[in-house]
Amino acid sequence: MSQIAPETPSLTETQGRGAATATVDHWIDGASVAGTSDRSGPVYNPALGVEQKRVRFASTEDVDTAVQAAARAFPGWRDTSIAKRQAVMFKFRELLAGRSDELAAILTSEHGKVLSDAAGEIARGLEVVELACAMPGYTKGEYSENVSTGIDVYTTRQPVGVVGIISPFNFPAMVPLWFFPLAIATGNTVVLKPSEKDPSAAVWLAKLMQEAGLPDGVLNVVHGDKVAVDALLHHPTVRSISFVGSTPIAQYIYSTATANGKRVQALGGAKNHMLVLPDADLDLAADAAVNAGFGSAGERCMAISAVLAVDSIADEFVAKVAERMARLKTGDGTRGCDMGPLITREHRDKVAGYLDVAASDGADVVVDGRDPEIDGDPDGFWMGPTLVDKVPTSSAVYRDEIFGPVLSVVRVEGYEDGLELINSSRYGNGTAIFTNDGGAARKFQREVTVGMVGINVPIPVPVAYHSFGGWKDSLFGDAKAYGARGFDFYTQEKAITSRWLDPSHGGLNLGFPQHD
Repeated sequence: MSQIAPETPSLTETQGRGAATATVDHWIDGASVAGTSDRSGPVYNPALGVEQKRVRFASTEDVDTAVQAAARAFPGWRDTSIAKRQAVMFKFRELLAGRSDELAAILTSEHGKVLSDAAGEIARGLEVVELACAMPGYTKGEYSENVSTGIDVYTTRQPVGVVGIISPFNFPAMVPLWFFPLAIATGNTVVLKPSEKDPSAAVWLAKLMQEAGLPDGVLNVVHGDKVAVDALLHHPTVRSISFVGSTPIAQYIYSTATANGKRVQALGGAKNHMLVLPDADLDLAADAAVNAGFGSAGERCMAISAVLAVDSIADEFVAKVAERMARLKTGDGTRGCDMGPLITREHRDKVAGYLDVAASDGADVVVDGRDPEIDGDPDGFWMGPTLVDKVPTSSAVYRDEIFGPVLSVVRVEGYEDGLELINSSRYGNGTAIFTNDGGAARKFQREVTVGMVGINVPIPVPVAYHSFGGWKDSLFGDAKAYGARGFDFYTQEKAITSRWLDPSHGGLNLGFPQHD
């Protein structure tokens, strides 16, 4: 991938102390908008450890402005033909595929993930755009002719209206792409609130949609913190909320939005386990643990953070993982490294603090990533890949979603012991089993209480035409993301009972309608 300089969309220049500072604006009704609030927040380059721009924080009034723009655009977009909506999505897909390098550079600049990882994020988002192009086949109604004499019943699927999307920092392109293409293709209008930590990708995508022919007001972007989130949750015109983030916030989103009469899909946190049985290919399992544990610096809800290794192979497995970790290169994402920095200094320090907890709880810190050799600026928010063995299940290192490059190994007696640990977790997002025993794999996929299961696959994120979502405290509401469930979420079914009268229809009858 070419290492191009990132474009910074929708920026204005504000005069700071002695120097002009770029500021990321909102995108409302097809234009950059400064808004009414004087609040803003820093956007860092995590690889340099410096503030590179500011992002405006929306006021409640700013969110209302965006919602009203979406509401004005809704009737026209709802009534736009399926063919024309589909044409916009096809054009957007073409533009995004052709300019993915530009977006990847923005992701690396603001999130810190390496360019190859950013490219992978965009590729998975493109899958959902392609699914959105297939919208007509997923939103067809049904028709029953002559259910009673001369009466037909049929159903249609119609958009819900103005929808809100709240996306996290770890996938600033992919997660918005999980939601807004399906919402827009089905005729809804959108207000997107991206993470304030890396906001530019969302505006870049909105501008690209405009270039693809999307009318103004159909996709709006507002930035900010809890003020903006609460404004969306409470706004009476917003009909639904889509969210990805931590479990405590997902619980808050779900309870608040549903109390305000909205449909909600709120995807929460995870503590994903990988069970390694004695008959597994340990080289394959070690590769998978490293890839799944340290990709995107562990800042992803589908990362493997806890490996359950059966005692008889645990020593060999840990040695293989440690040997592979020694080859990883941590550094600036534009320099061909394997793993980049964490998103902020505060988050890096929080992740590093878990190693003190591990030591005090009696775990064995096999690889300590707190002082890594890095190919990058020394002021970056660096945390190298970390391996902790013999982690007690009572330790916070095992229980908490650390959201960083820390791979924990818990030793178990066998399959049943490992299954019990997974099923007793409060989370149920993703899990994996590594084995060459087909019977054990089939038993695992039936008995494990997790929403997404990998068999010799460490990160079982479904392809776009199957839906994404976990169980237990990893999903609030029953609406998963993308796939057929995504189309269901952004549409509402209407049933129509029809009779075309002829001159011999009879007379008045006040009795309860009967089938005849």
